[in-house]
Amino acid sequence: MHQAPLCGRLTAVERVQNETLVYYRFASLARHPEIVHGVFTRLGGASQPPYASLNVGHTVGDDLAAVEANHARICQALGIARSAIATARQVHGSRVALVGPEDRGRIAPATDGLVTNVPGVPLMLRFADCVPLLLYDPVHRAIGLAHAGWRGTVEGLARKVVLAMAEAFGSRPRDLVVGLGPAIGPCCYSVGEEVARAVRAALPDGGSLLRCQGDGTLHFDLWEANRWELAEQGVEQIEVAGLCTACHVDEFFSHRAERGETGRFGVILGLRG
Repeated sequence: MHQAPLCGRLTAVERVQNETLVYYRFASLARHPEIVHGVFTRLGGASQPPYASLNVGHTVGDDLAAVEANHARICQALGIARSAIATARQVHGSRVALVGPEDRGRIAPATDGLVTNVPGVPLMLRFADCVPLLLYDPVHRAIGLAHAGWRGTVEGLARKVVLAMAEAFGSRPRDLVVGLGPAIGPCCYSVGEEVARAVRAALPDGGSLLRCQGDGTLHFDLWEANRWELAEQGVEQIEVAGLCTACHVDEFFSHRAERGETGRFGVILGLRG
């Protein structure tokens, strides 16, 4: 078990190396053998700089053959079929889509959250600073995966995923096991007045999530905003990775730290078939 004391926080995440691939697993989710999950890094892929090397984003300018090779490596590492994956065209919003068996291999349009209770249909999303939300209901055997940027966060994406699982599967918040994956931390996420206004307006205690720095800039705590939103819904089991993507571009892609010229790392969550 690798303890990761980054950005002033501690968490229990397991760092796994599979040949050249490196990915992380949440201890709380890894205790459930009926699910498979992995928060992949940028290590062990086929892509060349600035997408080096495990880029899974098809729309960032990378060679598509390399992207497909990276997908194949990830699937092999987790023992899942590439053709079975359900994913989404992410738009930094808060729409949540219900995934069924007919969605194997499909891309949900304009969606940043996916939920399913179908075994053998792993969910996959792509990240480069936004917060990965991985949710599992061990009672009803249902999962959710979401991509929370600042817009999705202030629009209540975390809350909407919890409600979508409750409506579709009868999931109760207190039963959910949730992991918040690597994302840009409050140490690095400086924001302008547009974001600050949205945070203050949307979140009851939004002011406390904005930290004024010595240079006068404001930093937004995306981790805590999403953790708080989940807790407000009654979720009790929340594990925060505490890994800042902007601090650690040696392992993760960061849109902010790399000024937009970078890849996307993949996060997969699925019910075993």
